[in-house]
Amino acid sequence: MDTRPQRQWVLYPFIYEISTWVWLTGLTRKYGKNIDLSSVPAGEWDVIAANGFNAVWLMGVWERSPVGIGIANRNPALLQEFHRALPDFRLEDNVGSPYCIRRYSVDPHLGGPEGLARARDELSKRGMKLILDWVPNHVAPDHPWVAEHPEYFIRGTAEDARNDPSSFLEIGDTVFACGRDPYFPAWPDVLQLNAFARGLRHAVIETLSNIAQQCDGVRCDMAMLVLNPIFERTWGHRAGPRPETEYWRNVIPAIKHVHPGFLFIAEAYWDLEWELQQQGFDFCYDKKLYDRLEHDSAENIRLHLCADLAYQNKLLRFIENHDEPRSAASFAPAKLRAAAVAFSTQTGAKLFFEGQFEGRKIRTPVFLGRRPDEPIDEALHSFYEKLLSAINRPVFREGEWRLCERTGWPDNQTFLSLVAWSWHREEERYLIVVNLSDSPAQGQVHVPWPEIAGRKWHLNDLLSGVTFDRDGDPMLSPGLYVELSPWNFHLFQFVPMS
Repeated sequence: MDTRPQRQWVLYPFIYEISTWVWLTGLTRKYGKNIDLSSVPAGEWDVIAANGFNAVWLMGVWERSPVGIGIANRNPALLQEFHRALPDFRLEDNVGSPYCIRRYSVDPHLGGPEGLARARDELSKRGMKLILDWVPNHVAPDHPWVAEHPEYFIRGTAEDARNDPSSFLEIGDTVFACGRDPYFPAWPDVLQLNAFARGLRHAVIETLSNIAQQCDGVRCDMAMLVLNPIFERTWGHRAGPRPETEYWRNVIPAIKHVHPGFLFIAEAYWDLEWELQQQGFDFCYDKKLYDRLEHDSAENIRLHLCADLAYQNKLLRFIENHDEPRSAASFAPAKLRAAAVAFSTQTGAKLFFEGQFEGRKIRTPVFLGRRPDEPIDEALHSFYEKLLSAINRPVFREGEWRLCERTGWPDNQTFLSLVAWSWHREEERYLIVVNLSDSPAQGQVHVPWPEIAGRKWHLNDLLSGVTFDRDGDPMLSPGLYVELSPWNFHLFQFVPMS
């Protein structure tokens, strides 16, 4: 039983995702000795803490499935992906998918439960919390529930197994459906849990209660798949009658009743983020912001940021994670910097992925236990050091965020390429302006703080090091004149002049 006092989460936490197995393999090489979660050198935790993170998501700590490894090693498409990411791939490099979970116990290779407890203590000493994974939709074929509780699963018939062997797996005398979402073929290495099954939700609450004693929050994989309408549409009559209550409305309150500060993060798509927030999630993925930063216009990004604040405050922003391509590969260098400033200074939670700051470009499949060597992009690393230092302030975690109006002139509509927002907390004031286009832009940004009137201000750009001196009145109306080259930005700290 975890009896440690619970430190409150900040309103808008900064989260650092680590692909645990790959990271520990890299540390083992770096230090020339075996390193697991119990023996991570203190300096490694110190660097993460110094960058201002409030939590670390150790992705993939649970025990992986030998059966799943075998299935993956017979999958030509996966093997091709492994070789593409790791040219010298060997079968032993496939350590299993972290989402093909044999048991919710920390994998012995990573240090077991004792190693995780030690890592959590090290994070706690540095003021950071720990996030782990929860997969509601499926488990590995050798998970204990398969033998002990087949009634927890979507099942099929011998005919299903004969006619569609890629979607159904026969184990003993029982045919199980493989896990899936409704828009893609089944995942052949996992079995589909039945979110409507009587008894499953009690088992889930028991398992999550055990997990909640080992960490401070969970990231819930594909959380929308177990929503009643989605699950019913995916599985039809195989699922049985729809329950009166939603899965998450049963599960989340049960955990929070015992662990009030426990955080639930939803990997969510299909415009179901608001619904999941209403069902108890603290944060939901904002994949739309990621997609718009990569492909859309500045105006559509601005319109996305016009959404209701109660909704935006519970979004998780990112430009990469283990499911997405590396941002250094997806974005051109100048655009990447603009996107990094844009997502990391929004309201809501912010997610960064280990390797992002160094400019890694190769996305390592989650099955692999090691990754290829890549040179550090020193210029990008230096940029991220400045950015993380600039936003490592309470205002970006506990302050008030506001989207700012910007205007232009009849003969100059380039202001539409500018997107601006502000942060305010007590005497702290920050204004962020980004040119989200490949053309120069000029405009007037309407600073939203009436109290700046009648005073002069230093505007310190924390990223460029340049300072501008401005009067407060014209910054309110007609607005602060801004001129930015393509993909450039300002992160202004407002300091009153004496």
